[in-house]
Amino acid sequence: MAMNEAQLTALVQAVLARKANLFSLTKMETVIAAAVKRASELDVGVTIAIMRNDQVVQMSYHMPNANLVSSQLAPKKAWSALAMQQSTIDLSQQVQPGEELYQIETMMTGQLTSFGGGIPLEVDGEVIGAIGVSGGTVAQDQEICEVAVKTFMKESR
Repeated sequence: MAMNEAQLTALVQAVLARKANLFSLTKMETVIAAAVKRASELDVGVTIAIMRNDQVVQMSYHMPNANLVSSQLAPKKAWSALAMQQSTIDLSQQVQPGEELYQIETMMTGQLTSFGGGIPLEVDGEVIGAIGVSGGTVAQDQEICEVAVKTFMKESR
């Protein structure tokens, strides 16, 4: 069945509206709040960065008790998850000596991070962005990031 111009225009507008809503202010505030809540429960200060697939950080929040380095690492973790299209915790195993991606971090001049706390955001089979969390232990960052991603996905339905 062929679409007429009006139907095609309506379809394009619906797709663009959905994409715009994926990173709405309200949604990102909800995601950040969920991550901060979990970080507070773990008694750790973190920075949370939400990045679109065009590498633009849409929102970042640095908790008052977070260490300074976390403000640099959270967006790097999000970028790394986005660039590699996988969780940074999974990447960690692949960059060890003798593994396929050994020394990729060196080749990327410090841009790529390979420890937990970065997870891509996938909607309808497409990576639309990523979330990065830094400030706690690797396990804490990963756990907080997982909460943030679950909240993002729940809010995307």
